[in-house]
Amino acid sequence: MVRLSQADARELAVSVFVRHGMPTSHAKDVAAHLVDAMVTGHAFAGLPRVPAIVAELVRKGPGGPIRVTRQTPVSATIDGGDVNGYVVSLVATDKAIEIANASGIAVVGACNTWFSGRLAYYVERIARAGLVAIHTANTAARVAPFGGADRILGTNPVAFAFPCGDEPVILDIGTSSVTWGDALLRQATGRPLEFGTAVDPEGRETADPALALAGAFLTWGGARGSCLAFAAQLFGILAGSDPVLREAHNSGFFFLALNPDLLMPADKFQDHVSRLREAVRRSRPAEGQVEVRMPGDRSQQARRELGDGEVEVDPTVHRRLLALSGARLDSECA
Repeated sequence: MVRLSQADARELAVSVFVRHGMPTSHAKDVAAHLVDAMVTGHAFAGLPRVPAIVAELVRKGPGGPIRVTRQTPVSATIDGGDVNGYVVSLVATDKAIEIANASGIAVVGACNTWFSGRLAYYVERIARAGLVAIHTANTAARVAPFGGADRILGTNPVAFAFPCGDEPVILDIGTSSVTWGDALLRQATGRPLEFGTAVDPEGRETADPALALAGAFLTWGGARGSCLAFAAQLFGILAGSDPVLREAHNSGFFFLALNPDLLMPADKFQDHVSRLREAVRRSRPAEGQVEVRMPGDRSQQARRELGDGEVEVDPTVHRRLLALSGARLDSECA
């Protein structure tokens, strides 16, 4: 593996994006998100995503202005200007925080955008502002509904966050058995998928990432995961998305942020969240298990343990990024 400082990893991503037309401010926002994904233990959602983002930039350009098209005291709709979703989602997140701080609750929808990364990144930002968050995103159709073989649904994650001192409780649930980013990473590094996660273009089960990318992913959790995926798809439509997205061009991002004070004193709510978390962590592990964790614990632990340390990048991915940045390949780190 290639080891990079977090600053160097961000700089490499920024250099690639800017070289392919992304404004520097946008490139810095996207790079920060990607490196945070690696810091929290989600390598597939980090630098391996860069080539796919670049491919979209080359195909459609960096996009236009991001505009709030409608706003009320408790809501806003945002036209993303066909700008990358990592950037548009930050705008929507901060608008939700702004409205909820003023009115107690905010419902924000964003559309005309594509690819948004880890939803946990955005709901954590809302929770750190002392607000409860719900966020869904629908994406290009890559997932078959339960019992099907055709690509109808996106990978459609759903995320929740609850304020709790310095470590909010974060729940980020993908509704597909495999993520698009993980499939791309496995294809790039020659690793198979798990069986039962995808079908090929003929509808046959496959562990080949290339055939899965050409075919369809399956929903996580069978019919239940399919139901969650439909909910995310419908919230995406509410936010302005097309019903079925055949390509990455008009995803719908739905955000809800609310102040706990609407229902109970915020400090009391955070105390109750903390007590629940501690009860879970102190509970007895089942036979064969080492400990019981709260959702999000593993990511937060990874961030604490790594601190300012280096992140690891697969050599194949690193060489690809150096090539995309225009750097000499013989300058690659050992």
